[in-house]
Amino acid sequence: MPELPEVETTRRGLAPHVEGREIREVIVRERRLRTPVPEGLENALIGARIGALGRRAKYLLVPLSGGESAAERTLLWHLGMSGSLRVARLGDLPRKHDHVDLVLEGGAILRYHDPRRFGFVDWLAGNVLSDPRLARLGPEPLSPDFNGERLYAMSRGRRISVKPFLMDNAVVVGAGNIYASEALFLAGIDPRRAAGRISRERYQRLADAVREVLAAAITQGGTTLRDFVSGTGEPGYFAQRLNVYGRDGQPCRRCGAELRLITLGQRASVFCGRCQT
Repeated sequence: MPELPEVETTRRGLAPHVEGREIREVIVRERRLRTPVPEGLENALIGARIGALGRRAKYLLVPLSGGESAAERTLLWHLGMSGSLRVARLGDLPRKHDHVDLVLEGGAILRYHDPRRFGFVDWLAGNVLSDPRLARLGPEPLSPDFNGERLYAMSRGRRISVKPFLMDNAVVVGAGNIYASEALFLAGIDPRRAAGRISRERYQRLADAVREVLAAAITQGGTTLRDFVSGTGEPGYFAQRLNVYGRDGQPCRRCGAELRLITLGQRASVFCGRCQT
């Protein structure tokens, strides 16, 4: 599933090719996504111009101005479990599961591909951040609003294990299964430990580790699992730097002990029983 670094990589890859471009045509081949493609989208977007792409958690924000409605609106795009947004060119034939095309001036096409159809695109007016899907989200992990003090304060009295606590989007966005596992390893924290029994100092180390892991993943273009590629078709390379995720039964890169696989919150979790306490 594309996580925050993959969506940020997509945003950065798409931006030079689509920002400032006018939409000349919209092609919808399949409306039956997780949320059906809004009726009338094809006509409403004609003539609209794309502004600076944004991101909130795993949502890509595509601001638009002008067009048929002559109003400023935003496309809210979610890649689901298997989706990707890529830049194609006029003449590039659509593949199976290429569901939506935005044909832009200059011949570029913003093309949405989603084999499982768990993603969606929605058409919003007004302040997009007030939409219920975004309004309840926690802070961005690379922002000043996220720190060890916040983790410590929100964890008091919580019996839930620290890993699912960290993966809660109301606590912080972007710490999905891969990156939560890696951050807990860097911070030396056992993922099974109760969130409410971790000290302020250790939470500060964990917050620092979350930032370090996500920043490195963005720099490396995300983590290629199955078929994720960036907006320009490039794979991510962070998988080559994973310390624990997907490495159960292999030796710990730090101490050599065999990495263990457990299940937490119905998600697989790999950790080192010697380095993480």
